[in-house]
Amino acid sequence: MSEVAKKTKSSDPRVAAAIAHWAPRFVSNGVLLADFEDVTAALERWDDWCTAWSARARVHEALGREALAAGYKLTAGEHLVRAATYYHFAKFVFVHDIQQMRDAHLRSLDCYQAALPLMRPAGERVAIPFEGKTLYGVLRRPAGATGRSPILIMAPGLDSTKEELHAYAEPFLARGIAILAIDGPGQGEAEYEIPICGDYERAARAVCGWIEKRADLDAAKIAMWGVSLGGYYAPRATAYEKRIKACIALSGPFEWKEIWGALPQLTREAFRVRSHCTSEAGALKNAATLSMKDAASKIACPIFIVTGRQDRLVPASHAERLAKGVSGPVELLIVEDGGHNANNRPYRYRSRTADWLAGQLGLPRI
Repeated sequence: MSEVAKKTKSSDPRVAAAIAHWAPRFVSNGVLLADFEDVTAALERWDDWCTAWSARARVHEALGREALAAGYKLTAGEHLVRAATYYHFAKFVFVHDIQQMRDAHLRSLDCYQAALPLMRPAGERVAIPFEGKTLYGVLRRPAGATGRSPILIMAPGLDSTKEELHAYAEPFLARGIAILAIDGPGQGEAEYEIPICGDYERAARAVCGWIEKRADLDAAKIAMWGVSLGGYYAPRATAYEKRIKACIALSGPFEWKEIWGALPQLTREAFRVRSHCTSEAGALKNAATLSMKDAASKIACPIFIVTGRQDRLVPASHAERLAKGVSGPVELLIVEDGGHNANNRPYRYRSRTADWLAGQLGLPRI
């Protein structure tokens, strides 16, 4: 148990599990450590999680709105991005109360959208047609970009959304790579209408087709990145969508069903809800479709795989199996003291993977 987990007065195992499994993720993705400690220390019941995090989010949202009214656009954007992150973490696995979860989600979307024109570089909300429905994304091009930019499609995980990927995106933007963070099937804005699917290449196909129609993006230089369950989605898409020329996969499962029984209750329940299943048996059946067994050998482009040796959610052996199974060039980074996504050691891989991808896309070293 982490030191933070020990400080909470809650005896609710769901609260303890959320703190133990996700504290490094919160902090490395934009939550201030003092806020994390304050909010979690005061929690007694999991039922209060969404309310508590939404309350702290409103503090940052108010600061952002006040700064914007005063004309301090950069400051406003910084506060609003943080507020969006906090609202996201209020809802991220709070699937037992869909209305409360969705309300927090809408606040996250509203804050992040308000921040888009204030960011440096600015962002654009985009809509991508997908099988009669719509996938939504955030597009950001590097500062001062002219002509067509190389583009990185970024896939969130089971309980993350495109808004949470903000911190992950920064190293790529700094190296001249545009980013397109998407909510795919079962994720973020799509989770209410489109269930989780094992064949994520369907979403990638739609996104690549959309990129080809943009005059400011280079469809010959498309890469894909994914984190956690997105670390499955990205290589899975790369195996079948050949317009993707390079891939980065962080802590993705090789066979999702294999680790089902060891997953936290909150994670299994989130997967069930976002699979649109009424029972855990149905969810497990869907989990079996998330497999790289036949797909791995079809990955012929360069791939960079990252995992943490101490990962308690997705064992490092899954990354090792993927690395052995691909047919193209592979780089495998195992962070020996890293947990899930090595979020406790982000400095080990975030800049390094961005440097690697810039090289794959033909960009100069900076």
